[in-house]
Amino acid sequence: MKPFPSGLGVALVTPFQDNGAIDFPALDALVDYVTAGGVDYLVALGTTAETPTLSTAERKAVLERIKSRNAGRLSLVAGIGGNDTAAVVAALHDFDLAGVDAILSVTPFYNRPSQRGLYEHFRAVADASPVPVILYNVPSRTGVNMQPQTTLKLAEETGNIIAVKEASGDMEQVDELIAGRPDGFHVLSGDDALAVPLIEKGGDGLISVVANAYPAYMAEMVGAAMAQDAKRSHRLWSDIAELEKSLFAEGNPTGIKAALSIKGLIANNLRLPLVVSSPELSDRIRLLASEAGL
Repeated sequence: MKPFPSGLGVALVTPFQDNGAIDFPALDALVDYVTAGGVDYLVALGTTAETPTLSTAERKAVLERIKSRNAGRLSLVAGIGGNDTAAVVAALHDFDLAGVDAILSVTPFYNRPSQRGLYEHFRAVADASPVPVILYNVPSRTGVNMQPQTTLKLAEETGNIIAVKEASGDMEQVDELIAGRPDGFHVLSGDDALAVPLIEKGGDGLISVVANAYPAYMAEMVGAAMAQDAKRSHRLWSDIAELEKSLFAEGNPTGIKAALSIKGLIANNLRLPLVVSSPELSDRIRLLASEAGL
């Protein structure tokens, strides 16, 4: 068994019915599908789950349903973050985190705190969390980049910040994180397209969007990279690089929900302000997936 959190995690989508309600049977089926496909752990309530469009009651219901369906088969990460530190701390006390192995907590967005503000925010989150914390740095979405020095200071000075999901796209920043990290601290790719090079630099895996629809393929690719089989991992990535671009061409989870609906796993429904993929994009995803044997 790989040490947690390493290998392949999947950021689960939230399936919706045509009337906009959560499709819990489809969520059950998705958990079973990615588990059978060989992912190493599940991530609930992330960006890909359209979490901002879920009420607090719905977020709790989604987490409970995933916990129930997973039944301890895989490690489970729950997204609990935000741009109001007090509200994040309150959520950590409010949510039932029994059966959750870690939380994934995004950097505060929109209000764009300084590095000192980021440090103090995550110190408060770490102090309040009953489970380990994975930091999530995604400046393209949040408007703020957590510098490696801040991440590493948090890793060194807290007892339960165990990893960072790094989605800055800056490989020099990745180098700094890997070179300076304390023992046991994991650096994970938050970008499917950069997973192989990040792992080759000494990173520990990927939290994937693409694995929702193609878990076995992504498990093979990440496994090859972690086994230092560069020839195979690069070939596997090259074979789906155009498909991956298409999956994000109209935003996330628009593309991956189109792919899942093409495979018959979920209905292609999103909540506003996100919208379904254009017919042209759906056709392109269908074609590229077919050409890749997926």
